[in-house]
Amino acid sequence: MRKPPRICSCGDIVADGELCDCQMTAKRERDARHDANRPNAGQRGYNHEWRKARADYLLAHPFCRECAKHQVYTPATVVDHVIPHRGDKRLFWHRANWQPLCAPCHNSVKQRQERELQ
Repeated sequence: MRKPPRICSCGDIVADGELCDCQMTAKRERDARHDANRPNAGQRGYNHEWRKARADYLLAHPFCRECAKHQVYTPATVVDHVIPHRGDKRLFWHRANWQPLCAPCHNSVKQRQERELQ
């Protein structure tokens, strides 16, 4: 059962689970500001060597760790760093610091956990 539509702060009526045009614009602007100060993926270490190590790790650990906590076995598609490496190559390559996650868990649960630590 879907929730009823809501009224955005700009006054528009928005369907449940969707973003208003003003919210999408604000998100794009916020993302652009963040990306302007962030090195690209290659500069952060996500290169061919990483892609190969990632593929090997996902073969050995095929299910999302977060989903498995709830007895749901979702294929993992992301190798996440448990402790954010923040450019530390030793921490980046330390396999004990890796965990398999599905994209939804990585993009929601993990990001929320990291925001709480800041």
